Parts: sequence; structure tokens; C-alpha cells
Amino acid sequence: MRLETYIDQGTGREPADIVLKGGHFYDLVTGELVQSDIAICGDRIVGTGETYQGKKEIDISGQIVVPGFIDTHLHIESSLVTPHEFDRCVLPYGVTTAICDPHEIANVIGTEGIQFFLDSSLETIMDIRVQLSSCVPATHLETAGADLPIERLLPFRHHPKVIGLAEFMNFPGVIHKDPVCMAKLEAFQGGHIDGHAPLLSGLGLNGYLSAGIRTEHECTTAEEAMEKIRKGIHILVREGSVSKDLHALMPIITERLSPHLALCTDDRNPLDIAEEGHLDFIIRTAIAHGVEPLAVYRAASISAARAFGLKDRGLIAPGWRADLVVVDNLANCKAQMVFSAGRLVNDELFATRKPVEPVGLDSVKARIVKAADFSVPARQEEQPVIGVLPGKIITEHRRFRLPSSGNQSTVDLANDIIRVAVIERHGKNGNHANGFVQGFGLKKGAIASTVGHDSHNICVVGVSEDDMALAANRLGEIRGGFVVVEDGKVTGEIALPVAGLMSLEPYETVRDILHELRKAAYALGTTLTEPFLQVAFLPLPVIPHLKISDKGMVDVDKFALIG
Repeated sequence: MRLETYIDQGTGREPADIVLKGGHFYDLVTGELVQSDIAICGDRIVGTGETYQGKKEIDISGQIVVPGFIDTHLHIESSLVTPHEFDRCVLPYGVTTAICDPHEIANVIGTEGIQFFLDSSLETIMDIRVQLSSCVPATHLETAGADLPIERLLPFRHHPKVIGLAEFMNFPGVIHKDPVCMAKLEAFQGGHIDGHAPLLSGLGLNGYLSAGIRTEHECTTAEEAMEKIRKGIHILVREGSVSKDLHALMPIITERLSPHLALCTDDRNPLDIAEEGHLDFIIRTAIAHGVEPLAVYRAASISAARAFGLKDRGLIAPGWRADLVVVDNLANCKAQMVFSAGRLVNDELFATRKPVEPVGLDSVKARIVKAADFSVPARQEEQPVIGVLPGKIITEHRRFRLPSSGNQSTVDLANDIIRVAVIERHGKNGNHANGFVQGFGLKKGAIASTVGHDSHNICVVGVSEDDMALAANRLGEIRGGFVVVEDGKVTGEIALPVAGLMSLEPYETVRDILHELRKAAYALGTTLTEPFLQVAFLPLPVIPHLKISDKGMVDVDKFALIG
């Protein structure tokens, strides 16, 4: 579109391409509901506050227009669908910009996965922006499928869809000035660096932020968030399928603090999106619990845009990108109509996208396992048990004296303790580690997954070793995914052949399969609302004790990791 055309349509010399008439828009500067035409030329708003004629005029009487929503941190892979299907799934809910970290696929197939996301982002209707995965591998304690030092990231740095460096998860490495970490941080000084520092505070937090980190999504209490806000961090309030921090952080979602807040989902699957929504769910839930509408709508758009240097979006005003959501009312936040860069979102628009060839279709290279591989020698003393915290990805390091049979430790169903194992699936070393977990509620059977954050080996939990072996081996046959086994039979599964993380099916199919898969998991007795993503997060390291030494360093007393 020529600049002259924007000006001519904005001044009314020419009819605008589209005019929304009869409604109000939410002014996120003043908090007013303004009755006004909204004139759109090409991809941008060119007129408000005046009366316009349009080549196409749309009556929105009785409705309210708000800026498009921005999901400031997510892993599209956790939606279990490709970027194209994520686009089609989420954009109708009003999410017009998604800032993603392809950390999951990068940990499986490296730069090929990042390139797949960048290629996809050039074709989607939603504006998908990519942050370059900073921690591949995520930890030296587990075997990942790839290694991405700074030399492999730099070729992507100036891609038009790249914002900066993604969540820097290795905060002990930053504080201890690990050379690999330092090389990445040095290369992105002056650019955007996203943070990831759960529970970090005091001197350690100061050192971490001194590396130039400006955003963070791991706050789980209002107190933690306030310390980080005071130290210059833009807090991304997270509510996903597993990590549910919204209710804990509602006290900080105020008009005063809203310039320092944004919203994100991190990990959210199509079943939850269908049942609840996406960022719209966060907005209406917050308002229903007393949060000021102006505060949460600012966090969903203009504050998010400013945090990530997206200067063209987040307000309804002339010259701004025409990412618009027409809602029935502010409290309900139900999208009636969505515009992405001035284009009305519908099936015809999605049909204009060019497909992108999938990658990582043969990434599951795990060895065949048998029931005996899941045995754990009996101990007289207490042994480590991973403690699941429902609604959180952080877990606890617990210790129990477990029952035994012969010379092997066994499950303790009375205390909700079952087996857990991680099996290396990238074909590198065939490692296999066993342990126990508390909090799943399983009374029988097994659940297995190739989605295993962050290195994405096979993770399997279960009561029966035979069922665990069947579930793990079945994953290799379907090229990755989730499998449920009960009494020697596969009772539910979903194939995720794209790097063992994403389906090739439409999101509606994935949603329906997940519904049946959840039923199969519930039949085993699990009490978790998201048992599959909870399995996926079990391989994360447990860091139960963090303290700052007199030198300002983080001392990690012990790790508990099974992979």
C-alpha cells in the first residue's frame, strides 16, 4: 500500500477500504469507550473520531472494538499442532500476535526446527514472531537431540520475524558466568532478551538482570512479581494448560502496574482452547474476579507490544496496525469478529496460505524396552520421589521409604506413589533412568509421552511395568505422541510425528482425540486435569534449595532429576 493512499483515506479524500460503523472502541490511553467509525486502509487504521465512507462498511452496532491480543510467550509445539493449525485455531479468539520460542522442536532437531517455524511464520495470517531458543540443550543433566551454540543462532538473528533471544532458562549459568551463556548474552546485548528465573530473588536476581534481561513469565506469587517489577522486569502473567498463575498474580494486575505487565499462555492445548479460550479466557477470568478492565486489556495489547518493541500495534488510533477484535462486551470478551492487519479473519483468508513441509518425522529413535527395564533396587532408607504440584510445572523433591518385593522397590498406591522413567529417544546413547513420582492418582496402567520438557525424551509413568513397556514401545511405532495403556491394551493414543511434538492433523481432530485420550487417562484413576502435559514436565530438574552466598552466587544444594 502506498503511503499516499493511507493519507488520502485517512483525510477522507478517498473512501476507506473498510469502515466499522455504529460501535464503540476501547481507548486504552484514557479508559473511555468512544463511539466512532473506525476506518481501515490496507493493513492499518487510518481514521477514528470522525465519520467515514467505505468501499466496504460493516455495522457493529452494540459492540466494542479492542486491540488484537498479544501472547507474549508460548511454545506453539505445546498446542500439539503445527504453526499453520495454531494460526487457524487461536486467531479467531482474538490473538493477532504470538511471540513464540521454538525451544521444544529446537531441542529435538536443532536449527531445522527453528527454520520450520520461521518459514511458517511468513505464511500465517496471525503475526507470529520468533525468539531464538537460548538453551539448547536446556541442561547438561539430560540428553537432548541438538546443541545450539551462539554460532548456530546468529544466522537467524536478522530474519524479519525474529525479535531476540528467547527465555534464558539457565539462570545459574548466567550468575556463574558460564562461557556458553555469556557468548549468547554478549551477542544479543542491545536487543531483546527474554527471562526465565523462577523463585530467583535478591542478589542473584540482580546479577541475572544485569545481563540485560527485560521480561519474565515464571512468577508464581504476587510477592515474587513485585520484586521483579521493582527491578525493571516486565512481568508476563501466565495461564496455560499446566502452569496456572493468573489467580496468584491478580493482585498485581492494576491500572498503575499495567504498563509493566503482559499476558501469556506458555503451553496450551486445543482441548483447553476449545473449552475455555485463549487470552480471552485470561481477560474475562481476571475481570470476573475484580480486576480493572483497563488494566487487563492494556496488558493484553499495548503494554505487551511495548515490552517487545512492536511499536505499530496495541492501540486503536490512526497509523496503527489494524489488529482488531470486535467483542460483545468488555467483561465477556467473546470475539465476534477479528481483523489481522486489516483482513477479516475467515476460512477464505486461511485458504490463501501456502503450506510448509513438516520436519522431524523420524525423530523417535528409542530402543525397545521390556518390563524388567523399569525395576528399581530396594533400599532400607528413604529414597527420592518427585512431588507433583497440580497447576504448576515446578515440582518438589520428596523422600519416602517405599515398599519392596524381593529385592525391588515397588509402587505405594496408598501414598499415591507410582513409577516414572525417562528413556533417551534421540538415538544417541540409549540411556534409561527410573524413579518414583507422587501426585498422579493412577491406580493402574501407564501413560507415556515423547513430549518431555525440555529435552523431549520419552517419559512414562505407571503402576504396571508391563504396561509402561508397552506404552513406551508404542510411541516408537506411531513416531511420537501420547499413549495410554490399561491391563496390557492401548486404550488411547495420539500420533505427534512432527519431531514427536506436533500432529499433522487439523486442530479439530487433535481436540477430539485429546478428549478421548483424557477419558482413557481418567479411567486409570488420575486426578490431574492435564495428565499428559504433567507427564511432559516431569523430566525438568528439581531445585529444592536456592540460596545466595556472600559472593552473590546461587548455591544449588541438590538436584533431583530422572532423565
